[in-house]
Amino acid sequence: MHSDDVRVPTARGELFSRRWRPADAVPGAAPVLLFHDSLGAVALWRDFPAQLAAALGREVIAYDRLGFGASDPYPAAQIGADFIAEEARYSLAALQRAHGFADFIAFGHSVGGAMASHCAAAAPAQCLALITESSQAFVEDLTLAGIRAAAEQFAQPGQLERLARYHGDRAAWVLAAWIDSWLAESMADWTIEPVLAQVRCPLLALHGSHDEFGSPAHPARYAGGVSGHSRQHLLADCGHVPHREYPDTVIALVRDFLAEALAPATDAG
Repeated sequence: MHSDDVRVPTARGELFSRRWRPADAVPGAAPVLLFHDSLGAVALWRDFPAQLAAALGREVIAYDRLGFGASDPYPAAQIGADFIAEEARYSLAALQRAHGFADFIAFGHSVGGAMASHCAAAAPAQCLALITESSQAFVEDLTLAGIRAAAEQFAQPGQLERLARYHGDRAAWVLAAWIDSWLAESMADWTIEPVLAQVRCPLLALHGSHDEFGSPAHPARYAGGVSGHSRQHLLADCGHVPHREYPDTVIALVRDFLAEALAPATDAG
């Protein structure tokens, strides 16, 4: 497995990205583009991207959003109110140029799933499939309770240092960006459903049965909100990070879904 790091210039600053390329990658196959969660970074995907690339026989690309990981700082003191939509507006085309791809498969974890959905809606001719994992479709009481509980945990001595391993001196900003954005009154009525109505590609919605940040209502909203083929899968005894808790299961589900979703159409006549 070969991997390389690429700096991606955008109008607002440089993104850090990493690409995993299996030796048997199918030439010209659309890569999987990973969108991380609210506290995430490329490094926090750990070995999942390499495992996914090997299983699918196609490239996997992950990147740090501005303000996160090894990317440049966010261009404002606070994250924007439309931060979920920003990735489609500012990052997608830059990643396509830097890595030399047009078609892609969008895979987003947690809030990254909503960001991936925006990208799928913004590039309907290029996004071949959409995969959401533990992704919020609306602001649920369980989501807010989970964020408040996490905020209390991170307030304990030494806990912020866990984030600093991945975000350096921006760890406090990353934590505040997550907590403040989701608990803001302006976020109370947010829903991904208007965006899903614009998604034309097949969708797979994965969710853990014991997800502390969202009930099974979320994958149901995702699967029911798109116009094309959709599938949802609830992983038993699983929390908010299925790709870390049950990586083999997640990879098998993704592989089978893509085999069906990307299969050439047959002429029934």
